[in-house]
Amino acid sequence: MRERVKRTFFDFEKAIQNLKIAVEKAVDDLDIDGVIKRFELCYELSWKAIRIYLEDLGIICKNPRECFKQAKINGLIEDEITWMEMIETRNRLVHEYSAEFSREIFEEIKTKYVKILEDLYKTLKERLSDELV
Repeated sequence: MRERVKRTFFDFEKAIQNLKIAVEKAVDDLDIDGVIKRFELCYELSWKAIRIYLEDLGIICKNPRECFKQAKINGLIEDEITWMEMIETRNRLVHEYSAEFSREIFEEIKTKYVKILEDLYKTLKERLSDELV
């Protein structure tokens, strides 16, 4: 298998597993901060996994917005709008901070983003299944 695609997939797999565990166990603001950090890692790994997977197919995308559009075109994701919202959420995390804001973002992560990240993971796993054995 294309080693780079495989390595990135496994990094993304571990990150999404850790995010799901963190979301389930979060009980206070410190836990929520940890969830947000894990979400940021999943976000970065998700678009990089898309980029590297598509690059291997000869499709070039250079930033998250381009990669998510190409992922939609190539059937890796279904809900492009939520992926674009995730870009905005990630950008806001860099510039804003308050406990109230963190709790708001935590709810978005829990109710919207974990699902689409997991859907991407499942799609990539299915497409790479012959090579992951």
